[in-house]
Amino acid sequence: MNRNLTEGSISKGMVLFALPMIAGDLLQQLYNITDTLIVGQVLGKGALAAVGSAYALMTFLTSIFLGLSMGAGAYFSICVGRKDQESLKKAIAQAFLLIMTITVLVNILVYAGMGAILHFLSVPSEIYVSMRLYLGWVFAGIIATSLYNFFACLLRAVGNSVTPLWFLGISTVLNVILDLLFVIGLHLGIAGAAQATVIAQYVSGVGILLYVLLKERQFLPEKQHMRPDKTIIKEIWNQSFLTCAQQSCMNFGILLVQRLVDSFGAVTMAAFAAAVKIDTFAYLPVQDFGNAFSIYMGQNYGAGNEKRLRGGIRTALLISSAFSMILSLLVVMGAGPLMKIFISAGEKAVIASGVRYLRIEGAFYIGIGCLFLLYGLYRAIDRPAMSLVLTIISLGLRVVLAYLLAPILGEVGIWIAIPIGWFLADLTGLGYYVLHREQLLARNNK
Repeated sequence: MNRNLTEGSISKGMVLFALPMIAGDLLQQLYNITDTLIVGQVLGKGALAAVGSAYALMTFLTSIFLGLSMGAGAYFSICVGRKDQESLKKAIAQAFLLIMTITVLVNILVYAGMGAILHFLSVPSEIYVSMRLYLGWVFAGIIATSLYNFFACLLRAVGNSVTPLWFLGISTVLNVILDLLFVIGLHLGIAGAAQATVIAQYVSGVGILLYVLLKERQFLPEKQHMRPDKTIIKEIWNQSFLTCAQQSCMNFGILLVQRLVDSFGAVTMAAFAAAVKIDTFAYLPVQDFGNAFSIYMGQNYGAGNEKRLRGGIRTALLISSAFSMILSLLVVMGAGPLMKIFISAGEKAVIASGVRYLRIEGAFYIGIGCLFLLYGLYRAIDRPAMSLVLTIISLGLRVVLAYLLAPILGEVGIWIAIPIGWFLADLTGLGYYVLHREQLLARNNK
């Protein structure tokens, strides 16, 4: 069902639209969590460290395609709000060609530069071979991931947040079954975990492509829509490039933090690998609520409905804050038991390190919740450059402080730097909105 977010109850429409997105991304995280859980419990901390470090790299690479698709999706939602079907079809055709071309080029480059990438990450010698083997398989799923992200962003932009959930649900169940079969049943080790993930990714990527081709034909471009339109290409490029830069900067900062974590050895790497999975899983609801909020704002910005724009901002802040406080309580109180899901109870040093991380990060989820709303707001109202600025503030400060504090406080210095970056970016984004509110919410006043 394609939901029209320019009418009806603001809170109900926003929440109902967000719920399938939240469920979908929780399922998507199960890809990596399943690998982490099985690898950690069956293959040990060395394999867990390899998968965790590879996860940070894959998150960075995926952020390139996700950012491009999110930027294109923001423009799609504005076209939907304007009820401009012709521009929408042209945008879909030209965005797809752009994003798939970049995907193929990146896929070639990462295979060619795998050795240099592992050297940059300062991967310890004891896990080098395992990580190289894992990445060799996982890189094969990059095209599938890009396909899924593009068509999921398209469907969400036109108001359909349910269908992407179905494809992720099917592929997640398949991933769990194949993980158990390949790693435990067939004893394929770390390569088996990677193979299971890649197969599942192709099920979701190709599946959602076929769905759009068969069930959403009204959005399919025709021959005349393939001709380049300079105005639309410029709009898509501005949105996609800056959103991609924002997502890539965010995850490149995480990659730099991962490099610092790797320098502390296998115990801290294993703790970080497990704790980051828990952390990411925990704040996904507020991240996806921010993405749903962005679609809501994009449709109403395209429709020129300032009243619903203002109402949406107030409503989203209240809902996101409530979500964040509940999640903080759960993670801080349950840090120990959560870590023991991923690593055996005998690995006390790994568990203790992970608990410290979770209690520091988990206490401040309201900061990241507000930041996701600000990203979504500026992307939706055609100010993606501001999202990039906020990311640079958040991640830049995180990386600088982590490298400054780690020699003094050890791993705790890395953990403390993260929420400080969140809150300074929040203050910047909120201050800019308050100072320029009238101009920002007027669609024709750029």
